[in-house]
Amino acid sequence: MSAVLHSSPKFADNAGVLDTLVAALGAHIVASKEEHGEIVLTVARAAIEDALRLLRDEHDYQQLMEIAGVDYPDRPERFEVVYMLLSVTKNHRLMVKVSAAEHTPVPTVTTLWPVAGWLEREVFDMYGVIFADNPDLRRILTDYGFEGHPFRKDFPLTGYVELRYSEEDQRVVYEPVKLAQDLRQFDFMSPWEGANYVLPGDEKASTSPTTPPVPPMTSDKPKTTDKPKDAGAGEPANAEATKPTPASPPAMVETKLPEPGAPASTNAEAYKGSGKASPEDEAPKS
Repeated sequence: MSAVLHSSPKFADNAGVLDTLVAALGAHIVASKEEHGEIVLTVARAAIEDALRLLRDEHDYQQLMEIAGVDYPDRPERFEVVYMLLSVTKNHRLMVKVSAAEHTPVPTVTTLWPVAGWLEREVFDMYGVIFADNPDLRRILTDYGFEGHPFRKDFPLTGYVELRYSEEDQRVVYEPVKLAQDLRQFDFMSPWEGANYVLPGDEKASTSPTTPPVPPMTSDKPKTTDKPKDAGAGEPANAEATKPTPASPPAMVETKLPEPGAPASTNAEAYKGSGKASPEDEAPKS
């Protein structure tokens, strides 16, 4: 049986790839590294279209698999746009990055891959990165009229509106977003181990009146009501207390009935000498 030949290797090797690509891109390269088994190239923002065209046409990275965004709020250029390329003939993947500020446009690559139009719209919607010369740069995932960009690290989790269809109003309505808990207020303290703050509801315990103490008993003799007025319930109760207690009804005497005897025997032997006819004798003869 002859061996099956494939146009691309089963596992691609990174040996020599980084040096070859850095030499080919030349002045377009800002930084380069091989990390976690992947080759990452950082390219000047203005040269991204030319760099990706060279990688596609001369180094066989034919497919644009994805465009992703990353937010680093502490950096002067807080956003990174990551292009993920695939070489079908080499079975090799490559990551190319550019940096951008909030109002710094990134050149579009829809001139190289038409699918980049959708991918750039997603990065624009989630992060707010502007792609210059994109033919249709609109939001693609959020609602109509949505404000803000949800994947930014400083995007608040409450205070915005949500869209839904109202059966009562028979139309689409906007309502404030209401979350079951404040997701940005975590203290990671266990109330069972003694938190250093007042738990909800405990503030009432400090202001509520305390139960008055029970006065101590002056004598071991229990208190009794020897007179009707000692009941303390007023004249109606005193009048009722003076009435004699009705006599108890006589106790019911249990009468024991004799147990029923055994039924009469139908045996003819039991009727001999009694002068009576047995049931067998009284039965009609057939």
